[in-house]
Amino acid sequence: MIPRRLFLATAIALTAGLPALAQEKIRFAVTDVDGLESLQREFGPFKEAFEKVSGLKVDFFAVSGRTAAVEAMAADQVDFVLTGPAEYVVFNARMKAQPVVVWERPNYRSSIVVPDNSPIKTLADLKGKKVSFGEIGSTSQHLAPATILADGGLAYGKDYEPVFLKLNVAAEAMLRNDVAAIGMNQTHLERITKAFPNQKFRTLGDGANLPNDLIVVSSKVKPETVAKFRAAFRDHGPMLLGAITTTKENAKFVGGKFLWDVQDKDYDPVRKMFVNVGVREFTKFIGG
Repeated sequence: MIPRRLFLATAIALTAGLPALAQEKIRFAVTDVDGLESLQREFGPFKEAFEKVSGLKVDFFAVSGRTAAVEAMAADQVDFVLTGPAEYVVFNARMKAQPVVVWERPNYRSSIVVPDNSPIKTLADLKGKKVSFGEIGSTSQHLAPATILADGGLAYGKDYEPVFLKLNVAAEAMLRNDVAAIGMNQTHLERITKAFPNQKFRTLGDGANLPNDLIVVSSKVKPETVAKFRAAFRDHGPMLLGAITTTKENAKFVGGKFLWDVQDKDYDPVRKMFVNVGVREFTKFIGG
């Protein structure tokens, strides 16, 4: 029989040269955060909290926008991406990327807004007018407002002229009567209300609650890794949300929650929005 001390010494010698089991790494990007420094600042607290509860090591992958994020996933440079509803439609069409976790935020819906003293009283009154939208291809600033108008009987680009202006520029143009109305989300409505305290605004039409921002995963990621990723949000959602919202850039998620029972069909309403602005192929972003 081998003496116990000799056995332990032999075991230590044999294992000393072996590397420790490496923590599984995932590569994570955010489409609307430009640059690694910004990504680390805005999502650093989330990364630290997520690693503690998930058993996964997060490597940030900086992208310069939604197109760069899609190309990075296609090149197998990134595994998980936090993105918007319209962007998800393209990720899915291009690479069969799937939704993993929804980042629900409160009051996420769009409206058509006019000055309170505007003579325009209904959506139909916008026929022949200019309507400003925000970022082209944005779910809440373009596609959803255009859908509100479509539901009101106004065909995109035919019954009214769509223009694309930054929010404050659009608000000033509307107050000068250069544009008749603006399509925007509720966060932007709050923003212009504060920016123009002496001016009241009125909504002509409100849309339904929108499909939310979400994390999508590459089809190349192992199912067991996806399950582990999703479980972290299921089991530790409030703690992760608290970490995320410690940075001011993520204030839009305050009061929200995570949903992990998400399916591709939940984003069919966004595909219909694409169609409402004349787009029937989902493999490219509207506006590039």
